[in-house]
This record gives sequence, structure tokens and C-alpha cells, in this order.
Amino acid sequence: SRRIQALLDVRAPGGGFLGPDGKALYFTWTITGTRQVFRLDGPQRFPLQLTGGEDPAVVVDVTPGGAHLVLSRDRKGEENPGLYLQDAKGGPLLAIQHKPGVQTQLQLVSDDGRTVYYRANDIKKDAYAIYRYDIASKQRELVFDREGIWRAVDAAAGGRLLLARDVGSNMSELYEWAPGAAKADPAAGALTPLFGQGEREDYRAMYGAAPGEVLVLTPRLGEHRRLYSWKAGKLTPITPEIPFDVSAFSIDRARRRVLYTVNERGYTRLRALDARSYREVKLPALPAADHVVPVATTPDGRFTTLLLETSRAPAASYVLDWTTGKLTQWHTPSMPEMPPDAFAAVTLESYPARDGAQIPMFVRRPARCERPCPVIVHFHGGPESQTRAGFNARAQIFVDAGFVFVEPNVRGSDGYGKTWLHADDGAKRLDVITDIEDAARFVRASFGHEGRPPRVGVFGGSYGGYAALIGMTMFAGAYDAGAAVVGMSNLVTFLQNTAPYRRVLRISEYGDPEKDREALLKLSPITHLDRVKAPLLIMQGVTDPRVPAGESVQIQQALEAKKIPSELILFADEGHGVQKRDNQVLQYGHLVRFFRTHLAAR
Repeated sequence: SRRIQALLDVRAPGGGFLGPDGKALYFTWTITGTRQVFRLDGPQRFPLQLTGGEDPAVVVDVTPGGAHLVLSRDRKGEENPGLYLQDAKGGPLLAIQHKPGVQTQLQLVSDDGRTVYYRANDIKKDAYAIYRYDIASKQRELVFDREGIWRAVDAAAGGRLLLARDVGSNMSELYEWAPGAAKADPAAGALTPLFGQGEREDYRAMYGAAPGEVLVLTPRLGEHRRLYSWKAGKLTPITPEIPFDVSAFSIDRARRRVLYTVNERGYTRLRALDARSYREVKLPALPAADHVVPVATTPDGRFTTLLLETSRAPAASYVLDWTTGKLTQWHTPSMPEMPPDAFAAVTLESYPARDGAQIPMFVRRPARCERPCPVIVHFHGGPESQTRAGFNARAQIFVDAGFVFVEPNVRGSDGYGKTWLHADDGAKRLDVITDIEDAARFVRASFGHEGRPPRVGVFGGSYGGYAALIGMTMFAGAYDAGAAVVGMSNLVTFLQNTAPYRRVLRISEYGDPEKDREALLKLSPITHLDRVKAPLLIMQGVTDPRVPAGESVQIQQALEAKKIPSELILFADEGHGVQKRDNQVLQYGHLVRFFRTHLAAR
């Protein structure tokens, strides 16, 4: 328990937002046990805490003039956050909006710093309206209300908004909205389709530097996401053609520079372009890192906050001065009682699926263990997510306990092109769900010692929790023990009961609970309970809006009825995952105890 507590105390601050003069850094940190907002008044200065309490607060922007922070705050993991303003010097929070059962999310702050745009599902639970909040008058105004999952991704002169309508998982349509003469009427504005209509394709966009230009990140014209300039209906590539996804991009308010990151097999590389010529901007020498991630740039484009992270140390916060080329470390992560070599290196490996596909996986090995070392195979959530290289204190908990920790990126994961990403959409999941069993087969055959195979456990959260349940039910016998955190046990009831604002996006990923009921039930762990051969540990946050607690309760009740060894642990004050430090200590203590009990070498 003491070691688990120490590892959970290893905490990296968020990259943060600089004030416009580059003299203060505002960031989110979990040093108190929950996420709170802090300020640094210079590199390596003592951090001043600006928010407190048991509920987390996150800084999501700083107004361009530097007068205010924009904060998001949730309660008990409900995922219905409110939006707040706080004076940059500190003090009480002013609620822009925080309503029970409503998601209020920042979209952007206007360049003049007078207006906050946010979206909320307070008119309809399965749709988002766009609002404008005037900071000086403290008045809000509804500016856009249509059916669908809408986002405001950028703003331009005259009140024009670049809007995205999400029509599926990683599928968007882009529009430009211009306010009409009757500003009080949200239906009076003109909505102009730009691109993506009817395509069900992945588009991410911001206004470019040239008039009428939109910068677009999409895999529309190839296998991988690439950055384009869109003008008058034409997409022109502005980044080189490479066999990797461009994972994200940004452009500063001054429209001077485009920053983008490339996902190279789970490692993050930073690149930069001149926003007008698209010529590559040379970066200064940066410390070696698995990930270099730009977080925010000051309004004038001079300073950018960066996070640099390796597998042996948590992310550190730096500021790059583009004028001088100087890189300054502003914050050192907290690593109490940890020697420099405390953390295992991560290696990129792969295993063969039964159809010959090579499945990438990251592996962490303990310095010592009782051979053959027991193995835990951990599946990520999403499923359109990706396990990446880099620091992972929670993985180290298992490595310290003597387990090899394996993290596959099975088909359906992000980061390997759109064919890989969409390989498990809908009923196609039946063709690739076997990647879960193949991981166990490979580990047993390849991670043994002197002819003895290791014992193998499976673990994951959200979709990873579902994968763990599938590994223990549909593929019973593949794993010797399994732990599922907020995992779906029945895809039909999951889709029926997940939050309304998520349902349309999840249906595009898994299938329709009415039209695709047969395939969904075939893919549901609860359908295959009669096959279970090994013990299960199930964990769940009671207030989870994504995977409702009923998913865990119903499979636990079914396991008990069949007298199958299982445990259910509920966290009353948590939602989709365990966030509070005391609860995390309990969670990982139980996980280590469970896997030690059932995976010890025999």
C-alpha cells in the first residue's frame, strides 16, 4: 500500500496557459489529490493554488488580455461540468453556467477577450446549442440551436463561427455560420456547408491565415491524417506525405505559425510551419523525449508551452520563446521518494494475429520477478484510442509487483491509419475481436521461462474493461484472471442506457441496438458467461454517465447466480474511472492483491 501511494504521488502538472506577456503560467495539477488550478509567477517558482475543494477544477483557457481564467468544474465524476471565470490573480469563481444534468463546455474565447463561446445540452439532452457570454455584462445569448452534436471550433471577424457537426465516431461535417440581422433569433443566421456533408469522414478544422482559408486535418485523400489548406472547395496538402497520422494541429491567434504533431508508432513528434507560406519552421534543439506536445501559444505567437515526457520520467512543462529560440523549463514534476531509475523503460514490440496482421504492443518488464514472470495484458479504452509510449506510474505499480505489463493496440485503435481505426466498426468487430485472444496466446508462447508458460491476466477500463470481459467470457481459458473497470457487459443495454449525447456517436462505432441486435448480443460478454473458467474482479463508478453502473451490476449478479468466483467494488463518488487519490489507492491495492492471488507462479 505504501508503494502504491508513493507511485500515485508521482504527478506531472498540465502544460498550462501563459499570460499574454509570458510571465505567469496557469496549469492544472493533482498534487492535492484532485485536479486543481495553480499559478507560477516565473520558471521554477513556488506554485500558488487558485482553486480548492473535493471537486476537480481545470483551467481551459486564459482570456487574450490576461485578465481572466476560464475554468471547468465537475461534481463526483458526473461529467456534467460547469464553466466558470476567475480573476487571473485568484479569488472566487463566477459561474458562467453550471446546471444539474447539463454539460457546459468551453468552445473558444474571442480574440478581443470580451466573449466566451460555449456549448450546452440544456435544450435537448442529445443536442448541443452554442451560446455567447459577454464577460463585462455577465449576460449570455443563444446564438445557434439546431438538431445534432455541434461544436464551435473557431471564430472570425463579424461574429462568424466555424462549426463542426459530429455525425459519428471520428466523423464530422464542417459549416460556417454567420449571424443574421435579428441577433436574438438563433435561427436567423446563415449556415453554409463547407465540406464533409454526407461523407461520414474525419475532419478537424480551424481558420487559416489567408482570407477564406480553412486548415483541415483529415484522412479523406489517403490512408493517414494529413494537414490541408481548404480554399474555394479545394484541399491542398501543406504537410508532407508520410506513413503516419498527423495527430493534432493548432494555429496561434496572430496566425503566424501552425504547430502539428505526428504520431510515429505511438511516439509524438512536433513540427511547425509558417502559417502563410507553409514553409517548415526549424525548431530549436529539444531534450530527448517520447512525446513533445504543444499545449498553448500566447496571442502574439511568441511563447508556446510544451510538455516533454519519457517512459522514465513524467511530463515536464517548458516554454519555448520563438523570438530567441530559448527553451525554459517552468515546472519539474513531483516524484517523492523515487530514485532516478525507479521506472521501467518501455519497448515497442508486436504479436501476430491469427490472420497474419502484426499487432503493436508496448511492454514494460520488471527488473526482478519469480520466473516465469506473470503477465498482465492491459487493453486501452475508446476503442478509438491508443496506448502510447511514455510515462505511466499506474503501469509501474504492476511492474513493481513483479508483473510484465503488456499494452496492445488492437485493430480499432487510433494512430495507425483509417483502415486500422475502422476495422472494428459495427459487425466487423466480430472479425477482429480475436486480437484479444491472440495476445494471450502469444504471451503464453513467448514470455515463458525454461519451457514453462507464464500465467496471464487481462485488465482494462471502459472499452478496455469490455475487452477484459470478452477475454474472460468469449475467450474463456485464454486468461487466468481478469479485472474490468467500468466495462460494458451487454452492448445492447449499454447503448440503450448511455448518456443521450453519447448514443449517436457510439451507435456509429458499435451498431444500432435495434437493427444490429443479433451481432451486438453475440459480441456481449454476458452472452458467454457459461464459458467462464477463471475469477473476475469488477470495478465501477456509481455516477458514470458513459458506461452506467448497471453494466457492472448485471454481470456480477449473473456471475453470482452461476457461482462463478467474482468480486464487485463500487465507488459511490466516482464516475467513468477513479479520479480521487484515496479511491485510487484502494483501486490499485485491490487490483494488485487480486492479480497476485490468481497469477502467482505455480
